[in-house]
Amino acid sequence: MATIRQLRRRIQSVKNTAKITNALQLVAASKMRRAQDRAVQAKPYSEKLRAVIAGLAAATLDPEKPAHPLLVSREVQTVGLLHITPDRGLCGGLNSNLNRSAGTFVATQREPVEVVAVGKKGRDFFIRARVNVVAEFTDLGDYPAAAQVAPIARLIIDDYLAGVFDRVYVSYPEFVSTATQRPVIRQLLPIEPPKAETLPGESTFAQDYIFEPSPKDVLAELLPRYVETQIYEAILQNAASFQSAQMVAMKNATDNANEITRELTLTYNKARQEQITKELLDIVGGASALEG
Repeated sequence: MATIRQLRRRIQSVKNTAKITNALQLVAASKMRRAQDRAVQAKPYSEKLRAVIAGLAAATLDPEKPAHPLLVSREVQTVGLLHITPDRGLCGGLNSNLNRSAGTFVATQREPVEVVAVGKKGRDFFIRARVNVVAEFTDLGDYPAAAQVAPIARLIIDDYLAGVFDRVYVSYPEFVSTATQRPVIRQLLPIEPPKAETLPGESTFAQDYIFEPSPKDVLAELLPRYVETQIYEAILQNAASFQSAQMVAMKNATDNANEITRELTLTYNKARQEQITKELLDIVGGASALEG
């Protein structure tokens, strides 16, 4: 059994840990709302751009003319994976879930996979797994800006057009709720245009707008922006997921530390009571011996 001094030191150590985890919980909670709002606010723009791409793709569909290179599928010889993870830990199982999902994806691919890592945790995981990490982007901050995403999108697009990658996937945490973040892996390139939905009696997208110079030229300008938007939305989802996961993890850690403190305090009180009782018995025994 631990001595009273050891119990006292352990109680103080756990209390100090609880203070740290509580501070991290408060910081994450203050950042979480803004990160969640940014992730939610990016969705309307992404959805509208997706609808525009769908309409333009349908309007420019011509079997006799070659499609835009970002829309053309080709034989897959090398797969690119844009792996988006947080830069820091202390966020529960978020990083391990993301890396496990991406690692399983890489292991199941027949073709060689090269990774573009966004975030230190994903980069370190694939370096340890001896997977080729061709580029890395770290320290994007708690609130990534669209300008920080442009170099990532340009690298992915240029490598795809140059034939370095024949197909590109993006791996990121989808923010579902404060307590739930789901690992997602979906195809980024070649772009698969969503189907334009037209209700009976409604005009098509091409009939509603006049394009200058042409729908094909507009589509060629929007496709790189579409890729950049998809990457930016994934990075915002990652930021919101990290702050939420860290707040929940630190709250659980604080609650556990407080519970351990209560248990150690109870053990300390019992040990202290036993020591006092033993000292009293020694005093009483000594007094009785002197009287005898």
